[in-house]
Amino acid sequence: MLEDKRTKVKITFFIILVGIACIFTAVVTDYWAVLSPRVEKLNTTCEAAHFGLWRLCKKTIFIVDEDYKGKGCGPISLAGDHNCSYFKHFTPGQDAEVFEVKTQKEYNISAAAISIFCLVFIILGTLCILASFRKGKDYLLKPAGMFYAFAGLCTIISVEVMRQSVKRMIDSDETIWIEYYYSWSFACACAAFVLLFLSGIGLLLISMPQMPRNPWETCMDAEPEPIE
Repeated sequence: MLEDKRTKVKITFFIILVGIACIFTAVVTDYWAVLSPRVEKLNTTCEAAHFGLWRLCKKTIFIVDEDYKGKGCGPISLAGDHNCSYFKHFTPGQDAEVFEVKTQKEYNISAAAISIFCLVFIILGTLCILASFRKGKDYLLKPAGMFYAFAGLCTIISVEVMRQSVKRMIDSDETIWIEYYYSWSFACACAAFVLLFLSGIGLLLISMPQMPRNPWETCMDAEPEPIE
């Protein structure tokens, strides 16, 4: 690999590592969305919730401020008892009260499954890009770029599935949630999509043969034909 090309690959790989850190943070944390029910009266408790791909966390908050009456419970940063449980479809027997709509479970299973595919693509891409630094292995940059681009696409699909999941919960008459916002885990997933997808495209461009600077370079560099 030429030194100039190696430098470009190293810079791109550093950006990819940032994207990998973002997607791993998003997958293992529980702050994709924060949900709040309506506060009906003061001097009582309400339950706000935040969840990720694998579990739901509920926080019991004591409300005394009149400004919160008739509004959503929270903010989630207020002091209160914190309780987390893994979703029932992954660990049978655990509490999964967030799924008050039947199809909600299907949304979360889909988002979690797609995120696993994303991690698989990341592992394959990383193996390819590390192997490409060996002599004569430049051709591995192309599959590495494709794997990272696929990982980025899987990430944004997972983000959209979770977004539809939250929207369905808010719109449903069967749930108590009236307010929501997307939190930092969701932002990490969006950042991972941008970094992984663009870096994958960048690797594909780097792996392409260099265009000649002058029209006659191709002819000059061509091997002479043997004289019969």
